[in-house]
Amino acid sequence: MDPYRLTVTQALSNIKNGSLTIEQYARSLLSRVQERDSTVQAWTHLEPDHVIEEARRLDRVPFGERGPVHGLPVAVKDLIYTKDMPTQYGSPIYDGHAPELDAASIIVLRQAGALILGKTTTTEFASTQGGPKTCNPHDPTRTPGGSSSGSAAAVGDFQAPVGIGSQTGGSVIRPGSFNGVYAFKPTWNAISREGLKFYSPILDTIGFFARCVDDLELVTDLFDIEDDEAVISEFTVRGAKFGVAKTVVWPKAGPGTKMALESAAQLLRSHGAEVEEVELSSEFDRMPEWHNVLTENEARATFLPEYRLAKEKLSPFLTGRIENVNKVSRAAQLEAYDGIAALRPKIDEIAKGYAAILTPSVVDEAPLGLQSTGSPVFNSMWTALHTPVINIPGFKGANDMPIGISLVAPRYHDRRLLVVSKAVGAIFEAEGGWERKL
Repeated sequence: MDPYRLTVTQALSNIKNGSLTIEQYARSLLSRVQERDSTVQAWTHLEPDHVIEEARRLDRVPFGERGPVHGLPVAVKDLIYTKDMPTQYGSPIYDGHAPELDAASIIVLRQAGALILGKTTTTEFASTQGGPKTCNPHDPTRTPGGSSSGSAAAVGDFQAPVGIGSQTGGSVIRPGSFNGVYAFKPTWNAISREGLKFYSPILDTIGFFARCVDDLELVTDLFDIEDDEAVISEFTVRGAKFGVAKTVVWPKAGPGTKMALESAAQLLRSHGAEVEEVELSSEFDRMPEWHNVLTENEARATFLPEYRLAKEKLSPFLTGRIENVNKVSRAAQLEAYDGIAALRPKIDEIAKGYAAILTPSVVDEAPLGLQSTGSPVFNSMWTALHTPVINIPGFKGANDMPIGISLVAPRYHDRRLLVVSKAVGAIFEAEGGWERKL
């Protein structure tokens, strides 16, 4: 097997036993990038010579002095500060911008021995729905999703084993689904966001892409994300209880998502689980409205500096936010803050009754074209509620494109969610019907 096809767990094992050097691993990934990047276009900045130089430096570190993920290649969303690479936020205002420090998340990764491969594409400030240049690796005529477009596409195309992204609405979970990979949005603020360009401080969450749960667990370990309760090392689906939450936006679900959610529930039942529909009270029906209020009003403060600096280089979407063209009041903003805050402990209590709650990741398979990155309508509620969410691949739409299902847990039950997702993912990948062809 070519090294670029290895999972992180496999590759790091080979590096530790000496059968694979970090330089060999990096060269294999760079070869894959060279072969595929003209089609996928996942990167905004990648310098092969710099990657090889860093790989050689990491190879020279004595085994006894190496970090827990020494040699792990990571693709970083171009919204996150990296001191040796440009950070341009998908905006012409910051073309060539080079910060002199790393974001907190990058510091943690580097100190653990990670190899930062390069920067990946994002929509403008991770905000607008208009897509960047990146194409879906499974069908270049379709979007990879956004705003963490490049990170998800790079992982889905085997150009990187792990990608780092961020989510304000659905910018980790949605592209995870569209690209057929696992995507993990931890509990809000479980990972420091220092050095991440904000859209909404009350919503923005750093997350990760990988091709298996084992790899997500390795990365999660680095950030000391822990549950209060002791986490079981293994989980058995048989005898477990799952909930299915369609939520108020269910009428927007396409046929692919309807079939995927139905199939997911049937598969769990066939493996001995109890699955029941979760009837959320009507107070949750305002979540989409409240999420939109927060993104509209928080953008007014976040992007005011860019508006004052170079209004002509901002998209009409963002200038409209700053100018408050929709006339969203401060009273509405306060109502949204308070209404969502009141619902967080309520969804925690509901979710504690299940191994996990199943809910759609997307409206349907990735839409055609790059003009839109798809709708986050099925993600925004969980982002606002601050719950951990994982997209699990395995299902497909009418055009044989991947469709994932989300698993949701109470806040700060991240580690248990990962353990549950490993068992559920094994079933969905084996029996869900979608097969990776790359």
